[in-house]
Amino acid sequence: MTRQGWSTRRIALALYPFGAGAAAVNVFFASLILSWIGGPIASTAWSIGLGCLIGLPATWYFARHIRHLMDVSDGTEAP
Repeated sequence: MTRQGWSTRRIALALYPFGAGAAAVNVFFASLILSWIGGPIASTAWSIGLGCLIGLPATWYFARHIRHLMDVSDGTEAP
């Protein structure tokens, strides 16, 4: 049986803006928490830049998980 629906790459490309945005917010809030012990607070540019870097593998793994769930629901792969 052939795979139906979107490929993992296409899912990752569609979800990357959300993954990078979520990672950027998390980086910023982590820097705020670290400021309680004397760390620097990340600027907007640093938060977005690190969010883009961290968001890439996170989005890829999430897209693989979604593709796996699609395959399981189609019955083409064992759970």
